[in-house]
Amino acid sequence: MSIGQKITYLRTSIGISQEELAESLGISRQSVSKWEMDQSLPQIDKILQLSEMFGVSTDELLKDDVAVGDSSKKGVKRKKYFGTDGFRGEANVSLTSMQAYKVGRFLGWYFASELSGCQKSGYRPRIVVGKDTRRSSYMLEYSIVAGITASGADAYMLHVTTTPSVSYVTRLDEFDCGIMITASHNPFYDNGIKVINSHGEKLDDETTELIEAYIDGDMEALGLSEPDLPLAKRAKIGCIHDYVAGRNRYIGYLISIASNSYKNLKIGIDSANGASWNIASAVFSALGAETHVIGNEPDGLNVNSGCGSTNVEALRRLVKEKHLDVGFAFDGDADRCIAIDENGNTVDGDAIIYILARRMKSKGTLSSDTVVSTVMSNSGFVGSLKKIGIKCVQTDVGDRFVYECMHNNDYAIGGEQSGHIIMKKYATTGDGILTAIMIAEEICDSKSSLSKLAEPITLYPQHTVNVKVKDKAAAISDEGVQSAKKQVEDMINGNGRVLLRKSGTEPVVRVMIEAQTADACEKYAEVIVQAIRSGGYAVE
Repeated sequence: MSIGQKITYLRTSIGISQEELAESLGISRQSVSKWEMDQSLPQIDKILQLSEMFGVSTDELLKDDVAVGDSSKKGVKRKKYFGTDGFRGEANVSLTSMQAYKVGRFLGWYFASELSGCQKSGYRPRIVVGKDTRRSSYMLEYSIVAGITASGADAYMLHVTTTPSVSYVTRLDEFDCGIMITASHNPFYDNGIKVINSHGEKLDDETTELIEAYIDGDMEALGLSEPDLPLAKRAKIGCIHDYVAGRNRYIGYLISIASNSYKNLKIGIDSANGASWNIASAVFSALGAETHVIGNEPDGLNVNSGCGSTNVEALRRLVKEKHLDVGFAFDGDADRCIAIDENGNTVDGDAIIYILARRMKSKGTLSSDTVVSTVMSNSGFVGSLKKIGIKCVQTDVGDRFVYECMHNNDYAIGGEQSGHIIMKKYATTGDGILTAIMIAEEICDSKSSLSKLAEPITLYPQHTVNVKVKDKAAAISDEGVQSAKKQVEDMINGNGRVLLRKSGTEPVVRVMIEAQTADACEKYAEVIVQAIRSGGYAVE
């Protein structure tokens, strides 16, 4: 684990924000952000302060690949499989059916063990499982379910459904945990395993560490001397239940949130050939909208391919050609939403947060008049919020960090530019369909168009290039890359910004530039991209 990863882990473990840590250390938040993204190292006096603050030795902070925290778990290596958004990788390459089986085996055993805090004798855990439309999702689903039942727990199968629906059902029906098999916005050949706790939130780091230990055969980390977890036998073997009723209840919940009829709305929907293909259109049709749907013919190989929230061109054409009022594009597991206004213009996550936060402020439901976004949010978005009396707290990239900040501070709304929007009153995770409903509600209540609602937002041109690399940390910390970054910052001269960050889900370095013109953004980004290539880090 790098120093930056350790600081992030320890900071979030004690529930403080980057701003609070920076204030305690007498430095800027940007400095903390750079540490946590491994763009710079703390000075030795700050290392000593961090050591004292977090209650760990300086050796634990400074030495690579040393776990931090409880000494009884020093053998556990974090972040080998699970990143910011679960266990993700190419199916049958870096994410195999055997690993999926072990995830199921561990969870089925864990929730009946003392480690989970369950003291009921003979307790039979209940775990709900959903998946997206990727071909490999079926393979991984059956592997996980086999592991769950082999450990003596019962598996409830939602089949093809969205990530937020798994979160909702887990919380509502009091399951021990939920599992979603998806790689979200990634291409079809990738897949992933998201584990959700009984509150509908992402699983805690400590339990994730134990899953990783079991996958690697480290039984000592689980406090066991046996070579493997015990197998359930005879009547103790778990059962498998078809639980499509849970998905239907989630659809009913979404419909119940709306207070308007959408009979006068013409809505375009792009389901990305993913998990929402049979849910989103059903919800908006039930609410009375005239729906026009694309991306609703999944074949296992076409999820996110030329469609969905990462590629909105098809939806833009649909909205303009059919003269629709609004379009909504979701990603593979429908925890994201990008909107298209009636003129075919994109309304991204920043603009959506602005529109919904302003709506909430007018209704008196925006707690502390504050929203949460990430460091990727546009500087103009933050300035536009300030003009209407709304503060913006920024976190590291990842909806998990956004939710933690919201939860710890009781903020009502937060999200990412990519379209992950969390509304605490209704959900514990990003929910693309819920986000679309709330936008439609504001269109109806304001009797305005989406373009008018987004008009007050002033955004700087922003350009992001994803560079596939061999080693993310090495590429970002390279002297030549850092020199190119400094060169671009000098050229921007305060009229924009440069952000280099490692993807939490892909072998990618993201180069993000904000500048006064789109052409300048592209030119400046290319300077840094070329430095990454010249250093030999890029995978062509």
